[in-house]
Amino acid sequence: MITVNNKITGDKGELEVIKHVECPNCSRKLMLLPNSYPLYDVQCRGCFFRAQVKSTNGSKPHDVIRGAGWDIINKVLKSGVLVPPLIVNFKWKQKNKQRQEIRFYPFIKKANLMNYTANIKSRERMYKMFNYNLKGMKYYVLYEK
Repeated sequence: MITVNNKITGDKGELEVIKHVECPNCSRKLMLLPNSYPLYDVQCRGCFFRAQVKSTNGSKPHDVIRGAGWDIINKVLKSGVLVPPLIVNFKWKQKNKQRQEIRFYPFIKKANLMNYTANIKSRERMYKMFNYNLKGMKYYVLYEK
């Protein structure tokens, strides 16, 4: 399950994405979708573009990103829907300077989702989750600081 700190980091990251990034398709503004909206976090105000947003705080760009619950994405993929496009908001410090890079991964293969079972102690049960393996995936830098 998501911890409070992860939820805060995610919410801040989504706000930064809509502040700094235009729609990769039509260059209009992005907007947040309601909390708990399945699979997607942002959408374009002008076209049908939607994407999942993941944020890191304190880590340089890397290949494996925490996903979310496996059951929902697995059911959606079985119905023939593609893995949602992914926007990753990386933030880290380098030589006492705050750095940020927002990347857009337009196509993620199902094979790049790594499912696992997490032991969620607060709920005393096992929970199916997944990570994104982005190694070698094509991406576009949408914002850099």
